[in-house]
Amino acid sequence: MSSVSAKWLVSAISASCLFAASHTAIAQTAPSQEDSRLYDIATAPSAKRLNQDVQILVDFGTRHTLSQTQSETTGIGAARRWIEAEFNRISTACGNCLEVITVSETVQGKRIDKPTEVVNVIAIQRGQTDPNRVVMMSGDIDSRVTDVLDASSISPGANDNATGVAGAIEAARVLSQYQFNGTIVYAALSGEEQGLYGGEILANYAKNQGWQVQAVLNNDMIGNIAGINGVINNSTVRVFSEGVRYVETPEQAKQRYFSGGENDSASRNLARKIKSLVDQYMTNLDVMLVYRLDRFGRGGHHLPFNKAGFPAVRVMETNEHYDRQHQDIRTENGIEYGDVIEGVDFDFTAKLTALNAISLASMAWAPAPPTQVEIKGQVAPSTTLSWAKTQDDTVVGYRVYWRLTTEPEWTHSRYVGKINEFTLKNMVIDNYLFGVASVAANGNVSPVVFPGATGAFF
Repeated sequence: MSSVSAKWLVSAISASCLFAASHTAIAQTAPSQEDSRLYDIATAPSAKRLNQDVQILVDFGTRHTLSQTQSETTGIGAARRWIEAEFNRISTACGNCLEVITVSETVQGKRIDKPTEVVNVIAIQRGQTDPNRVVMMSGDIDSRVTDVLDASSISPGANDNATGVAGAIEAARVLSQYQFNGTIVYAALSGEEQGLYGGEILANYAKNQGWQVQAVLNNDMIGNIAGINGVINNSTVRVFSEGVRYVETPEQAKQRYFSGGENDSASRNLARKIKSLVDQYMTNLDVMLVYRLDRFGRGGHHLPFNKAGFPAVRVMETNEHYDRQHQDIRTENGIEYGDVIEGVDFDFTAKLTALNAISLASMAWAPAPPTQVEIKGQVAPSTTLSWAKTQDDTVVGYRVYWRLTTEPEWTHSRYVGKINEFTLKNMVIDNYLFGVASVAANGNVSPVVFPGATGAFF
């Protein structure tokens, strides 16, 4: 063989090897973690439409759970019929893409002194490939004044919580223009002020339907920017989440006690997911993760979903004004009391609606979070994560995460491909917290799942 032929052969072999190596590298490259559609969704909610919807809800006079239901202009019955009609209008505009239903029960008990039908209005946007997996946005229809049993006095409930209902309606307008893998539910709940009845009714309905509820984003007061403490700020939002699962069993608690995870329930990792999406796709909005179920000693409509074992968080303004909550409309000593529409900043409400919309869209486009996540590495130099194999064709691979035990959010991650076990070499299990998420080709990633029952989403 001539020297020229030998050189050519070496060059050809080298090029072939280089191509093979490059091809292998490309095959192992992680999909983009960006979905450009979410930038569009983040700017789509309209402050003008939200203003109009809140005004309509305010104009019903009162939406107290015990208020009249037969009038077409006053009371909670008129309000919920308008909400149902609005969801139906949105559905008609998208080719009947929403299934609009009411879910109700007759209840009597705490703060409800006579048998009363508590009616939720919900719109269901069925997923194309994984319709049993559900992400939900909720707000509360009902309003109240100082006396929790006063069902007749004017109770505008502009911020608390017409903003949450208007946000759910606006999110439906925006997201009904798209199709998703998972199902999105937009919920207007009743009976919140009387004892979280509507949330319990819908949580039970979801269980009876066999829904795999991956996330509930409960929106309660998303329109006030002026705090009772004098702070005025339109660029922060609080997301509250439970740390230890409400439904944790004694045996699970014992396991958690020795392995950690007090800060890694599914609800808490749902909250972290929301923050990461806002950081990526929105500007001029900072998410304050509050590592507490709700405000100190208080509760909201995400709690019944937590009690049912579902991941659920509360989304709300950072700066509350207590003179505008649960108050008779009046002026005393120069101070104005009452939850009137003048106290709502609709540009801010549009921002928080956008937070919900991008979170719902991303999670509905992403695969389901991994299941049966386990970890091992006790008395070993390395840590191994494993999870169940999936039949979901939208999963192109997985990403493993870790952080120091003192870090509030995930700080490191690595794409590992479509496998169901991965070892992090020379990472001692004692020094970090770990998790894993499912990855789709479209740039969306599921929330992170902490190992064991502590962090399981389903």
